Amino acid sequence: MRAFTYERATSPAEAAALVARTPGARFIAGGTNLLDLMKLEIETPTHLIDVNRLGLDTIEETPEGGLRIGALVRNTDLAADMRVRRDYGVLSRALLAGASGQLRNKATTAGNLLQRTRCPYFYDTAQPCNKRQPGSGCSAIGGFARQLGIVGVSDACIATHPSDMAIAMRALDATVETVKADGSTRAIPITDFHRLPGDTPHIETALEEGEFITAVTLPKPVGGKQIYRKVRDRASYAFALISVAAIIKDDKTGVLAVGGVAHKPWRVEAADAELPNGASAVRAKLLADARPQEDNEFKITLVERTIGAVLEEARG
Repeated sequence: MRAFTYERATSPAEAAALVARTPGARFIAGGTNLLDLMKLEIETPTHLIDVNRLGLDTIEETPEGGLRIGALVRNTDLAADMRVRRDYGVLSRALLAGASGQLRNKATTAGNLLQRTRCPYFYDTAQPCNKRQPGSGCSAIGGFARQLGIVGVSDACIATHPSDMAIAMRALDATVETVKADGSTRAIPITDFHRLPGDTPHIETALEEGEFITAVTLPKPVGGKQIYRKVRDRASYAFALISVAAIIKDDKTGVLAVGGVAHKPWRVEAADAELPNGASAVRAKLLADARPQEDNEFKITLVERTIGAVLEEARG
């Protein structure tokens, strides 16, 4: 790990300003992803801005009837909150499907959204990776791609987004609240927050330099049967081959978001409309533009079977 300097921010706006004006600076909260990347010298920040004492660790009800989740709410606390368990069960289940209890105790809401890919070529600094070193190439294309993306991919990158929480947030149509270095704020719909790789896979979100997440807002509860199903190579502490976050209201209406297939949480509204026609029809719309590699083509079938299992569970 390379040497770095450190300081604590006293407000969200100050944190954003510090990162924006300090080359090589990064925010740090739980550090469950960043510190690992620093040890491997994939991330090499020169200055860390500690944001843990900014008071963004509460869950509050909004005037619209939803919830505003502070950026520093720990995953364990969010999953255990009674309002989340009662009204946003898909989110609680997704959180509990991720990582281990120890990591959930440290990991934050904002940090979970900002996780970087677990593509093995991103983690291997001896291999070319456009996400780690733009313009160097993508070793995953034509390489070992079992865990990697099949839809929304590009010739520059086939990595997947690793978060379970983000998949549930996409199904719930969450909004990400931020503050910029100049003190101005904005609200980014979750659908626009994560980017597809295109020619710039190293640019993973819509955040500007120094922009700091302050909260994630959920709309008022939508009801329905809420399910999170995660398919992985081992029963715990593993990232998804496929995951499905589902909110099924009845036999004709519902929402599906899928993880483990793309550079961002994957949802296609036209696929939601196919729910009455079964898993095969949903998959056909959801993965219409799929471009799998030879060793992850099985994900297409796995998506359909997982959606089928979710629909069967929802309908009893």
